[in-house]
Amino acid sequence: MRIQRRLMLAGLAIMAPAIAMPAAAQTNVTLTHPLPLASHYGAGSQAFKEAVERLTNGRYRVTIQRNDNEREGIEATQIGTQEFTITSTGPVGNFVPDVLILDVPFLFRDYAHARGVLDSAIGQEILTKFSARGLVGVAWMENGFRNLTNSRRDVNTPDDVKGMKVRTMENQVHMRAFTTLGALPTPMAFSELVPALQQGTVDGQENPIPVIVANNLNQVQRFLSLTRHVYSPAVLIGNPAFLARLTPADRALFMQAAKAAVDANRAKVTEDEQTGVAELRRRGMTVREQVDTAAFQAALAPAFQAYSQQFGAANLQRIRDWRPGS
Repeated sequence: MRIQRRLMLAGLAIMAPAIAMPAAAQTNVTLTHPLPLASHYGAGSQAFKEAVERLTNGRYRVTIQRNDNEREGIEATQIGTQEFTITSTGPVGNFVPDVLILDVPFLFRDYAHARGVLDSAIGQEILTKFSARGLVGVAWMENGFRNLTNSRRDVNTPDDVKGMKVRTMENQVHMRAFTTLGALPTPMAFSELVPALQQGTVDGQENPIPVIVANNLNQVQRFLSLTRHVYSPAVLIGNPAFLARLTPADRALFMQAAKAAVDANRAKVTEDEQTGVAELRRRGMTVREQVDTAAFQAALAPAFQAYSQQFGAANLQRIRDWRPGS
């Protein structure tokens, strides 16, 4: 009996430290974005979540939440009520004016050009501007090239948009362009867009194909014109206090996860661009693939002059002239 009692006490002594030891600490991280789970933002955010949780062996858990109001997401990340947000650059210009140069119409030739510029020293220089505004520009993602939809008419030339009420982002660069074309730009949060289209508050809107597809805008818009008038970047923004608390090793893991998010986001945009137009036609939209782009650029001449004064002609030319290896 004494031997059995000693063995039992010894066993309890061995177990006690294990019982008293707390479970490994886990930190919850929130990431918001404004689009459905099946969207290109959803693809990027899911890749970020999976990479963070895998690379940190579960020490960090990422919760993805949808918030249609991008400005709210930026403000929440800035004050630290959440750690990350993915947003288009439209509202970011109100916080970091330097990003607005990327929203100049017809600045980028194609996706290879746009992605190359963002990944080059040009794009990285702009990301460094976020810190002065209490934000961290973690990585460039994308929305894609923006196209015009409306419920009134087929759009081929600038004359076709005159007098048309077009929802734009809260972005002075975009608004100047549509005003120059004779349209009536109406800035509003994305969360307000569908009700505004349903009620006729606005006639049309402009967004990349992935956004139009993911949000079923074909249900409230009849005409789609592939104007590709603006390349719309997106950006993964982080809270500086959170990132500063990370060890250098963990910070590197989060940056690795950000790279996975960028790759997944861009892959989804590419996929949607390849299949989205046919899908929107299948859903009943009237699609004009060939638009008189030269006429639009000519009509925007006064706006281009204003952009040169605002951003510097040399800075704009540096972007236009970018080539791989430059």
